[in-house]
Amino acid sequence: MSPPPKPWMTSLPSYEPGRPLEEVARELGLDGIDDIIKLASNENALGPSPQAMEAMRAEAGRMHLYPDGGSYYLRAALADHLQVDPAQLLPGNGSNEIIELLGHVFLSEGDAIVMSERAFVIYKLMAMLFQADTIAVPMRAFTHDLDAMLEAITPKTRLVFIANPNNPTGTCVTPDSLDRFVERVPDHVLTVIDEAYVELLDPPDQPDTLRYVREGRSVCVLRTFSKAYGLAGLRLGYAVGSAELMTLLNRARQPFNVNYMAQAAAVAALRDQAHVENTRRMVREGLEQLALALDRAGIGYVPSCVNFLLVEVGNGRDVFEALQRAHVIVRPMDGYGLPEYVRVTVGTREENARFLEALTDVLQTV
Repeated sequence: MSPPPKPWMTSLPSYEPGRPLEEVARELGLDGIDDIIKLASNENALGPSPQAMEAMRAEAGRMHLYPDGGSYYLRAALADHLQVDPAQLLPGNGSNEIIELLGHVFLSEGDAIVMSERAFVIYKLMAMLFQADTIAVPMRAFTHDLDAMLEAITPKTRLVFIANPNNPTGTCVTPDSLDRFVERVPDHVLTVIDEAYVELLDPPDQPDTLRYVREGRSVCVLRTFSKAYGLAGLRLGYAVGSAELMTLLNRARQPFNVNYMAQAAAVAALRDQAHVENTRRMVREGLEQLALALDRAGIGYVPSCVNFLLVEVGNGRDVFEALQRAHVIVRPMDGYGLPEYVRVTVGTREENARFLEALTDVLQTV
């Protein structure tokens, strides 16, 4: 093509998204999507808060207007909810956008990031975009080995990513081990703590990572409205860090990056913490339901603290395809170097039961 692209762009891998439900239904010869259950993307099976849906309906007639480019009311609501200064917050088009903004601000050719070998693949893809190296540290029992990650830091390291709870393993590090890690990270490195799933933990189990921000440490906390708040389709995440860091990220972001409806829905969702607690209850009960059935069947899995499980099935890609033919969509894990696993999202009790029935049938034939 003309002009030629940057040389490294032609070999840059892309994220593998799930297929639209309508396409899966068409391939399976179904008239619609009602008979398909999607347990592949760690979405909230309860859907959005009713208050968030009402806020979206109320704002629908204003979609001809550009959104507030500074997300003023959303930052104010988040600041009150989190007890931080609005200047310490930056909303983004999903936390993925914030991850890319961090690359714009901190990464160049020859720099490096440190992450766990089995952590969110977007960190590595982002580093490759900026020609930075990725040091992927092996996990210990499917959990971040924080000591090994510290040892992997070099003078070229600019960012270290800790997804806690971690996707795709569903495991958490202890607050004490995280404290020790943050205290020992060299000054030239920014610690990025990705807490996309943290609100799914019971409040006493949620680590106080915002304390690092209040203490002025070199830490950036990422959160999202996609999981506990059930607003994945609106693409809304945010960063919490020093005002200086937010200023830098703000310089790299595009104008109007958070749409009008997302801002309104998020403000309303923050007020509905009862919906978040109902989501936690569904996840707790769903994990118990899945674990009990898998234990009885002798099927291995990685114990999880959030709304998904890594299930050991042998050939994960074959099982994924067979489950899809049974109208159940899960996530194959070969892209994460775990070809013998699939990842299943905790759904409603009925959805979990359909998955378990389908999995039992599939494993007898695959």
